[in-house]
Amino acid sequence: MAKKPKKQAGGTPATVALTAAGTPFTVHAYEHDPASPSYGEEAAEALGVSPGRVFKTLVAEIDGALTVAVVPVAGQLDLKALAAAVGGKRATMADPALAERTTGYVRGGISPLGQRKRLPTVLDSSASEHPTICVSAGRRGLEVELAPADLAALTGAVLAPIGRG
Repeated sequence: MAKKPKKQAGGTPATVALTAAGTPFTVHAYEHDPASPSYGEEAAEALGVSPGRVFKTLVAEIDGALTVAVVPVAGQLDLKALAAAVGGKRATMADPALAERTTGYVRGGISPLGQRKRLPTVLDSSASEHPTICVSAGRRGLEVELAPADLAALTGAVLAPIGRG
């Protein structure tokens, strides 16, 4: 991983948050294809990284409260497991417009870092199998690579087996 970059103009709230925290990270940019059916799989392919190391950020509603789920792009989110991880009963995917308004990011570019409103976060426990993982840096075509423990610490995430497939 690269050394901490200096705060740059044009950074995203996610990269600004990482820099402010002094967390080591690497930014990976790629050309986003608007026709791509899966943002996460597109990122994995463009970066030449295993889909098991690229994580997507999903926003769900659990018992009326928004929660962030971070799971590998190679699989799916288990809504029941997500609800259980935060002590809830029922989880559904959040309305995309509400997720965008709450996080301050657009769908396909929602980062677990630097969100407008900090939401409870659950990171799939498979993240701990890798020295680093990639998550959205806050816009389509931009990923940030960091240690899973750093992501968990910065977001206050709970680690739980919430991914399947």
